[in-house]
Amino acid sequence: MHLQAQGVTVRFGGLVAIDTVSIRLDRGEILGLIGPNGAGKTTLVNVLSGFQRPLEGSIFVGDRNCTALPRHEFPRAGIVRTFQAVRLFRGLTVAENVETGYVAQGLGRAAARRRALEILGELKLADKAHSLAAGLSYGEERWVGLARALAVSPRFLLLDEPAAGLAAAEADELRDLITEIRTKYDCGVLVIEHNMALVMNLCERIQVLDSGRTIATGTPIDIRSDPTVRRAYLGPDLRQ
Repeated sequence: MHLQAQGVTVRFGGLVAIDTVSIRLDRGEILGLIGPNGAGKTTLVNVLSGFQRPLEGSIFVGDRNCTALPRHEFPRAGIVRTFQAVRLFRGLTVAENVETGYVAQGLGRAAARRRALEILGELKLADKAHSLAAGLSYGEERWVGLARALAVSPRFLLLDEPAAGLAAAEADELRDLITEIRTKYDCGVLVIEHNMALVMNLCERIQVLDSGRTIATGTPIDIRSDPTVRRAYLGPDLRQ
């Protein structure tokens, strides 16, 4: 099973945000998507998750063409994403925020509450379950956003800058957590991230965008040593 975009192009007026980009995420794989600001990374994730309809190209889950699906059908196809800005319901408790994911799948309120408390325990947020989301720290908000995404039991989990604003120790915890999620949920994970230590130590494969085009794909070792990538994004001082 895989999630794949083939020849995707997105334009906003005269701006070409993505220019004939293809990408493939296999179930069970952790794939990094990196590049400078404005490279088209978030736009590509928007396409993969149904938030942006491509002008050209197609989106497949396995052999199923999902390009024309309405946005709300993408989670039912197994595609779930998080956002750079965590969009919690700040007037609800942490548990209630996570419950919404289960209720959307058709679970009753009591069953949704049980599952929400279980997943919060897995993410070490059990002590925050009955606290209002408005009182969470930035890092805790990101963990709750991740818990809510996992409530949909994704086949493919797309994370848009999950380590943004996290301290080094928190980013290390996130790396371990993503690895555990991949194993427990048997899902493919795509990570957009500017924290190169996280990307290089987490991802088995990395795709690099620049100006809306793919300029390289390979293992972390391949990407670190690629002169085109170093000129466009990593710079000459990244440790080998």
